Amino acid sequence: MANVLKLLNVGTKIIGVGRNYAAHAKELGNAVPKEPVLFLKPTSSYLSNGGTIEIPHPLDSLHHEVELAVVIGSKARDVAEAAAMDYVGGYALALDMTAREIQATAKSAGLPWTVAKGQDTFTPISAVLPKSAIQDPDNLELWLKVDNEIRQKGSTSDMIFKLPFLISHISSFMTLMEGDVILTGTPEGVGPVKAGQKITAGITGFIDVQFDVQKRQRRTTI
Repeated sequence: MANVLKLLNVGTKIIGVGRNYAAHAKELGNAVPKEPVLFLKPTSSYLSNGGTIEIPHPLDSLHHEVELAVVIGSKARDVAEAAAMDYVGGYALALDMTAREIQATAKSAGLPWTVAKGQDTFTPISAVLPKSAIQDPDNLELWLKVDNEIRQKGSTSDMIFKLPFLISHISSFMTLMEGDVILTGTPEGVGPVKAGQKITAGITGFIDVQFDVQKRQRRTTI
C-alpha cells in the first residue's frame, strides 16, 4: 500500500454515489434508489484544502454536497462484501460541487452529468486520514457551513448503502485501483454557494477544511 498521504496522487478515478441518503433524495424530488446510482468524476477535479472553488461562466452559483470519501488502498476486483473493508486505505472529507442547472438540463434530456460534476475544482478534498484513525466509519458526523452558517449536518449512519456493499458492488463493475476514491453520498441540506463566500466543512472530531468560492476567470483571446 502506498503512503497514505500520497494515495490521492496515484488514483485513477473518482466514483460518485448519488442519492445515498433518503432525505437528500427527497429534497431533490428523487425516488430512493433500489441500487446505488453511480457516476464518474476525473481526478483533475481535485482541489486541496485552502484552494479556491471556481464557478464557471455563465453560472452564478454551485451547489455544495459534503461527503465521506473512501480511499482505496489496494487493487480490488469482484470483492466479497465480507472482505470489502480490507481494501480501504483511508478516509477523507470531500465536497461534490455540482452545477445544478447543468445537471437538471442533462437529467431532463437523459444525458450524462459529467459537465455538471467533473469540472476543475469540483472535488475539494482534505488530506487522507489513515484507516486506523477512524474505527467506526458508519457513525461519523459530516457538516458544512457557508460563511459560518450551518447548511448541512448529518451522520454516515443514515447511508442507504453501507461502505462494504458499495465497495463490493462497484468492484463488480470496474476494478478499483489503489488511490481511487468513492464519494459515498451527501446528507440533506444541499444548496447554492456564490462568489465571495467561504465554505468550511468537516468530519466532527477528525478533520476540517475550508475553501473560497470565486468566479472562474474567462480566458481572453488575442
